[in-house]
Amino acid sequence: MSLATARKTDARRFRIKSANAARRTRSPRAARRSPLATVALIAIGLLFTGGAYAAFNASSSDSGAVAASQESVERGEKLFAANCATCHGLALQGTEAGPTLIGVGAAAVDFQVGTGRMPLQNQSPQAPVKPVQFTDSDVDALAAYVSSISPGPSVPDSEYLDAAGDATRGAELFRINCAMCHNVAGAGGALTEGKYAPALTGVTEKHIYEAMLTGPQNMPVFNDANLTPEDKRDIITSLKYLENNPSPGGFELGSLGPVAEGLFAWIFGLGAIIALAVWLTARAN
Repeated sequence: MSLATARKTDARRFRIKSANAARRTRSPRAARRSPLATVALIAIGLLFTGGAYAAFNASSSDSGAVAASQESVERGEKLFAANCATCHGLALQGTEAGPTLIGVGAAAVDFQVGTGRMPLQNQSPQAPVKPVQFTDSDVDALAAYVSSISPGPSVPDSEYLDAAGDATRGAELFRINCAMCHNVAGAGGALTEGKYAPALTGVTEKHIYEAMLTGPQNMPVFNDANLTPEDKRDIITSLKYLENNPSPGGFELGSLGPVAEGLFAWIFGLGAIIALAVWLTARAN
């Protein structure tokens, strides 16, 4: 064998050995990477599958909520046409018998209908509280319909209706903004022209909030710029505290304040003095 041929043979053997060595060194790495790659592929597949499923469910839920809301609006429209349109007009424009409802929002409807003030039984200086004529779902449907025509104040969130605010601060806010009509203890009071500020005992937290928000009857509107939602929550807390705790001063006399107390003293105190004087005079004679 010539020298050149021997060199070529040695060179070919060297390349074969090098290739085999490279395969031996790569093979363990490939074996180590293979399980991780499989796990990664499975995780990616699960991630995409779960994301697609969640997106599909969310879209289905949104569609269901929209359908339920639309159904409620349609039912509210029928209830409104049958019970409210005579006074307020089919298009909520109002008539001579009732004001427009454009812009009053769901909160006003929930308050007026939910407290029994509406539908009105007869024309009077003020709509009184009376037994509610509709179920809760009917009230919600009426509110949904009116707010769908023209937006306005919405029904308050439950987080402001838990009566767990600052009762002391709420009592101060109530004295400043409400006591001149409703009495410092929320017992109510007389106004002009046969109107009155109703007692707040037994009124639900939601309706107290809605009254502040919408200003029914002669009551002014306390929007969020006048009284923040936290302020309203504190006022509700103070009213519920007074309602649920007895008076530390004994007999409350209806919580009507110094007028009732003075009248009590005048009739019974002065009357007792006069009766005693008459008795002493008669005995002397």
